[in-house]
Amino acid sequence: MTDLNELAPNILASKTSSLVITQTVIDDLKHRASASPLKRARILAHGDPQAPLHEMLIVQTKAVYVRPHRHHGKSESLHVIDGSAKIVYFNDVGNIEETLDVGPSNSNDPFFLRTDSPRWHMQIVLTPYFVFHEVTNGPFRREDTEFAPWAPDENDAPTVEAYLSGLSVRLGVASPTS
Repeated sequence: MTDLNELAPNILASKTSSLVITQTVIDDLKHRASASPLKRARILAHGDPQAPLHEMLIVQTKAVYVRPHRHHGKSESLHVIDGSAKIVYFNDVGNIEETLDVGPSNSNDPFFLRTDSPRWHMQIVLTPYFVFHEVTNGPFRREDTEFAPWAPDENDAPTVEAYLSGLSVRLGVASPTS
């Protein structure tokens, strides 16, 4: 099994220059995500936050909320490994512009997407777990991510629940909080 360091709660990185992911590793990430207050866990394949290329294996539970956001000066790609989600794109005032159902390659849904533009986006996880490989350019700088001012902060649980419930109704999906 891969030898991992925990850099922060539920953020892991390889202790060596090689990283091997097995189903056992993914199962451990699923367990960590379920136990996490943020309902997500990840392994950084790049190790160093200053690396020019960032690769992550990310697990999110159905109850995850990642505030709609956009990345300035970054490209981002997502390759689905397991589970399904609805990717939601918004305009500058928070209206839904587009949605895309994604799933693993055997699902008939798109399983890979990439964007080079700073578009407001978020995922609504549709299955108990959503496992994906994400690649973006580094280094990681928090100021390169802009969070939508019209969406609640993830620490405001009652407002997040109301926001997700309303969004789920508009999208015709079960609320992640139910």
